[in-house]
Amino acid sequence: MLAPAPPLFRLDAHPGPIAADERAVLIADPGFGRVFTDHMAVVNYSTAQGWHDARVVARAPLTVDPACAVLHYAQEIFEGLKAYRLHDGGFAMFRPEANARRFRDSARRMAMPELPEDLFMASLEALVAADLDWMPDGPEGALYLRPFMIASETFLGVKPASEYLYMVIASAAGSYWKGGTRPISLWVSHSYTRAAPGGTGAAKCGGNYATSLVAQAEATARGCDQVVFLDAAERRWIEELGGMNIFFVGADGSLLTPPLTGTILPGITRDSLVRLARDEGMTVREEPYAIEQWRADAESGACVEAFACGTAAVVTPIGRVAGPDYGFQIGDGQTGPVTARLLERLTAIQRGRTDDPHGWGHPLG
Repeated sequence: MLAPAPPLFRLDAHPGPIAADERAVLIADPGFGRVFTDHMAVVNYSTAQGWHDARVVARAPLTVDPACAVLHYAQEIFEGLKAYRLHDGGFAMFRPEANARRFRDSARRMAMPELPEDLFMASLEALVAADLDWMPDGPEGALYLRPFMIASETFLGVKPASEYLYMVIASAAGSYWKGGTRPISLWVSHSYTRAAPGGTGAAKCGGNYATSLVAQAEATARGCDQVVFLDAAERRWIEELGGMNIFFVGADGSLLTPPLTGTILPGITRDSLVRLARDEGMTVREEPYAIEQWRADAESGACVEAFACGTAAVVTPIGRVAGPDYGFQIGDGQTGPVTARLLERLTAIQRGRTDDPHGWGHPLG
């Protein structure tokens, strides 16, 4: 049953939502990013009116002019976060305020209007309220939320647009990896880079992901699950995967992750893991780490675990790494104890199975 939307958003309920029995089949094993809910949240922006006409409506295709600015100049940004079913039967989003801040940072970098945090939060709450029945059961089930903004003005010319469309869609989500979490293999790209100093690496914009796809295809062709990028200047400092941050676990139990210098996306899962590890008394270093050093440390036993992290997959162990003329294994190639412990600690907080010392959960009524 549709719950009332927050007053800021007008609710125009879907006239023909997916039937309950069909929805149950769809969300029984949804995978990731393929099963979408009935509604979407929408807000318009113009330089004349500012943000206006906040509404939740039936999810439907967009109609845009062939001269729509986003199609030609790629002014667009997005976010990704999850709402969870809690251990006590309630529901909560995880750290949505952090997504709101990063969304504003991305907008600023892409010369787009900054969405106020209260409007961002209200859009999420309104959509979840309308489509809460799409929340899957199961240990990895969640409602994945995708806020995004595009330049919607009809014009041809290289300048910031004067009209924008902000939207949120939702997707019933299960495990990101087919068959569940497992150690993945990485291909180190020495031919392609993800971002350069002064570029858009720290913004969550589609262009960053588009440029990663050729390297990801290269990784897939070599039998690897994901690509890991090196820096653009020296081609030796590890930065991040195509869509995830990376951590390394030393034999002394310490953590190392590349620093946020403007070329790496400041991941919210990354920040959460850094804080949880420090809560446990672990040493966490945010400093450059060279690919040749990782190889030497893995072979000597100085690096015993490595893992990737992000909203979609949460925490993913790394088992093997390959490059053009080398390959090496991390530890025994399996999920290590530090990786497993941090994954369990984070997911326990997200799903309300344990205390939430930082107040990261945002309860949903």
